Amino acid sequence: MKNNNTLKVSLDELYPIIKEKLESGGTVQLPITGTSMLPLLVWGRDSVELIKAKSYNKGDIIFYRRDDGHFVLHRIVGKNDKSYVLCGDNQWVKETGIEDRHIIAVVKSITRNNKKIDVKYKPYVLYSKVWVAILRFRRFILIPMRKIKGLLNK
Repeated sequence: MKNNNTLKVSLDELYPIIKEKLESGGTVQLPITGTSMLPLLVWGRDSVELIKAKSYNKGDIIFYRRDDGHFVLHRIVGKNDKSYVLCGDNQWVKETGIEDRHIIAVVKSITRNNKKIDVKYKPYVLYSKVWVAILRFRRFILIPMRKIKGLLNK
């Protein structure tokens, strides 16, 4: 759909191109939509650079497609025998049953205000480890933060 010289394309339409680019060893830059990865990733401000990987580790942010067709960007917080346990940074409910066949790519870097942050950058690695470690306590942090934010936005 074209609107004011802007072409809006769904991920469903872009998926074959993304898949081809990643499988040929390239990278894909994807803008952030949604709020599940707050406070790290902000809709309209940040984007991520994706790469194909042979393996995925706890703490990695992966781009995957659920069986229902939805595309999601969440962090690996654990692993079962053949699947991963995932959770958005702004969530506390774990998602299970995501297998290698669902995973499209892993985040290589984050771009914020035209500045690239590699996922191997030490402050980012520390953030990732802490955020995974506090998963069981997130609701006690996030719920009051949301309530405060709601009060401030009134």
